[in-house]
Amino acid sequence: MPTSVIAVKGITTDFRRDPRGHDRPGPGTPSAPGSPIRTPRRRLPRWAALAAIGTPLLLSGCNLYPTYGASRGATKQGQDTFKLYSGMMTTGIIVGGLVGLLILWTLVRYRRRSDEMPRQFHENIPIEVLYTAIPILIVAVLFVYTVLTENNVDATVPVNATLGSTGKPVVDIRVTAFQWGWRFDYTGLNVGIAGETTAGPNNHGPQMVVPAGQTVQITLVSDDVVHGFYVRDFNFSRYALPGVTNLFDLTVLHPGTYNGQCTQICGLYHSEMLFSVKAVTPPAFSVWASNEVRKGNTLQRSGSSASNNPPIATHPTPANASPSPAPAKGSA
Repeated sequence: MPTSVIAVKGITTDFRRDPRGHDRPGPGTPSAPGSPIRTPRRRLPRWAALAAIGTPLLLSGCNLYPTYGASRGATKQGQDTFKLYSGMMTTGIIVGGLVGLLILWTLVRYRRRSDEMPRQFHENIPIEVLYTAIPILIVAVLFVYTVLTENNVDATVPVNATLGSTGKPVVDIRVTAFQWGWRFDYTGLNVGIAGETTAGPNNHGPQMVVPAGQTVQITLVSDDVVHGFYVRDFNFSRYALPGVTNLFDLTVLHPGTYNGQCTQICGLYHSEMLFSVKAVTPPAFSVWASNEVRKGNTLQRSGSSASNNPPIATHPTPANASPSPAPAKGSA
């Protein structure tokens, strides 16, 4: 029989159930030597909390649409494209930065401290739902904005439409690409401008003049091979395909000169197939069109340079040196 009984003083049996349904000792409960129960985890580091709070404040002080090296767009359509590009780049930087911070935090927080085997688990439903739902939501929002932007850029006014402010017809320009130059036929003004390679103002090829602030409808065709109509400041590029007519609208917002070029390899002098677009005020545009007619820069034949009809003010090249066939009697 034991001669004495040792009193046991207040052993804490404060157990709490963790999120996975396991009973774990509460704060201050001693654990037996060798017990697998680990001490409570430390709170989120201060730098991580500061980053979570400071990042939105830092971004709020930035320009709403950073350029990231792109043009803000000299046309109404180009500005829509720029906003989409800037928004996607900003979203990518935020997502990439957040992922990088989480990786860095994981490396620091769960770095090896001892030879003890960490607690193993194979799932965390809330986190899995979170990292699945957030990317889907981001992609869905970007998809909606992409569709809306494409619809705005590709929208065209009806053929022979008139300007609501003045009642005048929308300027229609038939742009014909050929090796290695451009022709701009103003079908409603009896003006035809053409040039080859670097000939033209500032040695940058022929120049298309448009009224600033007004809608211009472009009909794009090719005389021979595939060409590319591209103006960097417009954030716009469109193929000129033989046998295919592409139609699009441009609204240049401010007067200025904008350089363009062919972006599809089309032959020997592809790199010199340049052009420019000059936007002037509507009154100056009317004066320019009248002066071009007086100079003799008018439409040829039916008003189009397609069907291998060499434009005026061009020089014979291997691609268009052969004479054009005479039009059949009765044809326009």
